Amino acid sequence: MVHLEFQDLLPIMARKLGGEGLINELCKGYRMLMDGEKGVITIDSLKKNSELMGLQDFSEEELKNMIREGDMDGDGALDQIEFCILIFRLSPDLLLVAQQFLLHKADQQQNTVQCPP
Repeated sequence: MVHLEFQDLLPIMARKLGGEGLINELCKGYRMLMDGEKGVITIDSLKKNSELMGLQDFSEEELKNMIREGDMDGDGALDQIEFCILIFRLSPDLLLVAQQFLLHKADQQQNTVQCPP
């Protein structure tokens, strides 16, 4: 199995876009890579649209491995949920960003909530 290395930009996107904005961007990326007729990402749609995502230098075997890595139901394709789960799994630093955000949010609420005497 081939191990792929990439620069993880998801935490940066999460910080800049927030949760809803990040999900919207993931959905856009999914739509760019999916087969329009089948509504899923297939090896053929990934090969065809890979240049749009900067994946043009990947071999067919590497692209197949990407599909296999995220294909949870074994149908040989990625639906939108499988795609999002795969992207989040491949971003180890995203959990740290989420924790920092939640801690910051809790701190802000603690500073603004006043309990009656």
